[in-house]
Amino acid sequence: MLPDYADGDEVLVDPRAYRRSAPVVGDVVLAQHPLVADTLIVKHVERVDPDGRLFLVGTNPDRFASTDSRSYGTVAPSRVLGRVTAKL
Repeated sequence: MLPDYADGDEVLVDPRAYRRSAPVVGDVVLAQHPLVADTLIVKHVERVDPDGRLFLVGTNPDRFASTDSRSYGTVAPSRVLGRVTAKL
């Protein structure tokens, strides 16, 4: 199965989406990569831990070919730049 989003895809992002509320399970977000400077990632929010950190997983339905929270751990909400609203 093909991923929902692939390298090079263009997306529309709502940067105001999380000004008044936090990401919720199921949201697709644009975030700064937690380990690689100047790299942006598009991931699904799979879990929000009690301490507020986000467990992000790849957008590939099988999720086997993705580098995500399974490899780099949870992500601080401050690294989220916005909610993805559409793929162009």
